[in-house]
Amino acid sequence: MLLSRRSMLAGLAVASVSPVAGRVQAAEPPPFPVPEDPPQERRDYAEARKHFQTRLLRRGPSPELAPPLGTPAGATRVLYRSGEQKELELIAWVSEHAPSRELKPAVLFLHGGNATGDGHWQLMKPYVEAGFVVMLPSFRGENGQMGYYSGFYDETSDALAAAEYLENLPGVDRERLFLAGHSNGGTLALLAAMTRRFRAAVPMSAGVDAWRYFSRYSDDMPFDDRNAEEFVMRSSVCFGHSLKCPTLLLRGTEERPFDRNHQLTIDRARAVGVSIDHRLLPGSHNGMVPGAVAESIRFFRSYGA
Repeated sequence: MLLSRRSMLAGLAVASVSPVAGRVQAAEPPPFPVPEDPPQERRDYAEARKHFQTRLLRRGPSPELAPPLGTPAGATRVLYRSGEQKELELIAWVSEHAPSRELKPAVLFLHGGNATGDGHWQLMKPYVEAGFVVMLPSFRGENGQMGYYSGFYDETSDALAAAEYLENLPGVDRERLFLAGHSNGGTLALLAAMTRRFRAAVPMSAGVDAWRYFSRYSDDMPFDDRNAEEFVMRSSVCFGHSLKCPTLLLRGTEERPFDRNHQLTIDRARAVGVSIDHRLLPGSHNGMVPGAVAESIRFFRSYGA
């Protein structure tokens, strides 16, 4: 049974991190064609982003209503800047840590869903206990914040801005900056890892195909669906060759399985020598998250964390 958005944001259970809780999928066919085989771009994703600007037909908040953010136990509330002119001031939570001469590895974790809640922060405890400095950013338009929801594109810019903030914190080893994310956050993690270098990345239950995502949640789509490039720039399957770090894709045994487009993403990355693998973990879309966090820690340690 799906939980309500209210219980999701209350953070009372691990199951509360679902990005689709309380969401209604489109019952009719989408008003745009969904390609069987998403195109493979020749451009590097980071370079393509320099020459593309999304065109939003609807400017508004995240499609998931949520209360303003507080500060959960064990976190420090910070503000990081994003946007073309750094005009957006967005909230993030950073684990409490005392900077020392011995630099610590750091994890940027991108939450699932389209809003942030205390339950997301509760999942970060294993990273903190493993010795990481952790940052969990919120994104534009969420929880009553500045900016407009764009459906994975401008939110990727927010993730990149958060990474820059985290790697410049006192006591953080910028050479050991790791990336993880769940569901919508996993989708953003893939796109962020195609834009800049991280030490390693673990997207959990990530989507790779914007056509298929917005065919399910067409009411959430704010951009011009007549422009195929809008979908391309939100689809990591089109840019598998652009991955810039070792990557491990994780998914639950009880959720929508890895599909043909996930394999296409992997094949396109491996074709240029990127180290990428995928693995199933026991559990549902939400229930697999604690195990995925533990698996990501093991993966990050194999890359020097």
